[in-house]
Amino acid sequence: MRLRFVTLDVFTRQRLSGNPLAVVVDADGLDQPQMQAVAREFNLPETVFVLQPANPDHRARLRIFTPAAELPFAGHPTVGAAVLMGCMIGAGNTREFVLEEPIGLIRCQITPHGRTEGHARFGIPRLPAEAGPAPDGEAAAAALNLAAADIGFGDFRLQRWSAGVALSFVPVRSLDAIRRARPNGARFEAAFGGVSPAMAYLFCAETCEAANHYHARMFAPALGIPEDPATGAAAAAFAGMLSASGGLADGRHDIRIEQGYEMGRPSLIELGLERSGGVLAAVTIGGHAVIVSDGTIEV
Repeated sequence: MRLRFVTLDVFTRQRLSGNPLAVVVDADGLDQPQMQAVAREFNLPETVFVLQPANPDHRARLRIFTPAAELPFAGHPTVGAAVLMGCMIGAGNTREFVLEEPIGLIRCQITPHGRTEGHARFGIPRLPAEAGPAPDGEAAAAALNLAAADIGFGDFRLQRWSAGVALSFVPVRSLDAIRRARPNGARFEAAFGGVSPAMAYLFCAETCEAANHYHARMFAPALGIPEDPATGAAAAAFAGMLSASGGLADGRHDIRIEQGYEMGRPSLIELGLERSGGVLAAVTIGGHAVIVSDGTIEV
């Protein structure tokens, strides 16, 4: 079976930066093992398969795979696939459509910039919630080859949150410390594992670019992702932590998160939060994507 695929760099406007993504179009003939094998073959952080939607009023149904597992939701495949569909329609005014993912319906707003680039923003279908007890601070530090004094700043402490994918959130006191972080094998699994694959999202308030608010890194070796250049699902869950611990007032907040700098793949995630009555009411994830390659794969 010969299928068309397109690769994009997501959360960037520059090719060969951001988070790479493979999109396999018209993938209805593939079963789950075949999709997983194709994702391993591409060996990118994620590969998304575009299928016919269950509801004909929706644009498409998506299934998302890392090299090791299927995910119910992920941000950079959603943004990348939405931009690709917008580019296929052609440049013009902003469009809106709905994508189906295992987590639920994703309402997207897409602005194509020609045939090879665009911007997408979507509202997350499930607001973030705490996802169990936080890892021990000393164990987390050792799992990242950091000192215990490197962990924590302001009102932020270690927590676990999920907006569909559960992660451990690790506040790191400085840009220097976050640059020194390295997963430490079995200690990483012991500190951050449990009911879901071990994933750690590190963040600090010092940034490489003055216009940005947070600098982040994300490690998920159990999913075949030693380090991720940009993690939309983590940013979505981070909204819950920011709302709870970030001292935010009611109203709209636009947060710029930089990631991927240590990998030589600078990325920018646009996180939008809406607070009302002292609680989080809505979250959006947005960013640019640019097409890099277009070809076919035999399955």
